[in-house]
Amino acid sequence: MLTITTSSLDAEWILFPHSGGVGPGASAPYNPAVTTSISPADRILGCLIGGAVGDALGFQVEFQSWPQIEREFGPAGVTELRRNRISDDTQMTLFTAEGLLEAVEGEEVASVRRAYLRWYKTQNEYLPPMGAKGLAAQPWLYDRRAPGNACLSGLRQGGEGRVNPDSKGCGTVMRSAPFGLLHSPTDAYELAEQCSAITHGHPTAGSSAGAFAMITAHLLRGETVQKAVSHAMLHLRRTLDRSETIDALQAAYELAGNVPPGPNTCERLGQGWVAEEALAIAVYCLLGTGDVRGALTASVSHDGDSDSTGAILGNLLGAAYGHAALPPEWASQVEGRETIAGLAETIGQAQG
Repeated sequence: MLTITTSSLDAEWILFPHSGGVGPGASAPYNPAVTTSISPADRILGCLIGGAVGDALGFQVEFQSWPQIEREFGPAGVTELRRNRISDDTQMTLFTAEGLLEAVEGEEVASVRRAYLRWYKTQNEYLPPMGAKGLAAQPWLYDRRAPGNACLSGLRQGGEGRVNPDSKGCGTVMRSAPFGLLHSPTDAYELAEQCSAITHGHPTAGSSAGAFAMITAHLLRGETVQKAVSHAMLHLRRTLDRSETIDALQAAYELAGNVPPGPNTCERLGQGWVAEEALAIAVYCLLGTGDVRGALTASVSHDGDSDSTGAILGNLLGAAYGHAALPPEWASQVEGRETIAGLAETIGQAQG
């Protein structure tokens, strides 16, 4: 069994026998400069557009079984973006970013809650109301795209306190990349964990959202994918409490070292409906291959919550390798690209 230890972070290492290149599975020799030379602006844009691309790829087949996907797209899985529509995953990610950008220091959770309540209104109205500003003024965001029940019920209650205490759905993870784009790794973890409770009160939902935000923050700073994931795993191990999230990430790490990601190869990690499974599937595809297109295809070609696992992986790939690494025909046509790119630019300016 592969176990991550503190000493693992002391050097560049690759633990995957079938791997090489800038990420596992790539064909070129491993070269840290390939990732460290990418600009923060390209990583931010890549993270947000990549998440939308993965979301749109997966939204085409959400709720379908692998046999159904295979019949529709073929044995290679979802290799085409036939419909460019994003789901609630990208919608909520954008509102997370807007809430953080509007926040006064120390009031981030309250600001994100207000942003989520604005998103909730878009799910119950047909068009922006008079005087709407920001994302709430964008008519294309008013389409209801299979939002999660816990997100809706939690916000229906106002998002106060730890609502839905038994819910650990992946709705907290898929929206949490912006914490890593605007905050340090540790702060990103803490804020994502706290904001998870606005809709999902289960501790695993919080730790999974926090781990995702922390990995994103490390990638934004030029860490390799292996180190970024290891940092998050070590952070989760800071106490002796048993963690479903660390167990899921450990399983993803081990699978990535033995089975290259492909259509339905993530089956043993679950279906992605719950937080730790969605994160594990995305991390497995991130670590298991440096082929961005192949990773995205693998992340959505399975039974389960394909749009969420695709969105999470797309965020991570974009933060790791930048916008330029995304398949251009997908990145250029994804729904809402202009709005998403504008928000990415604002985040870059907020970073200084």
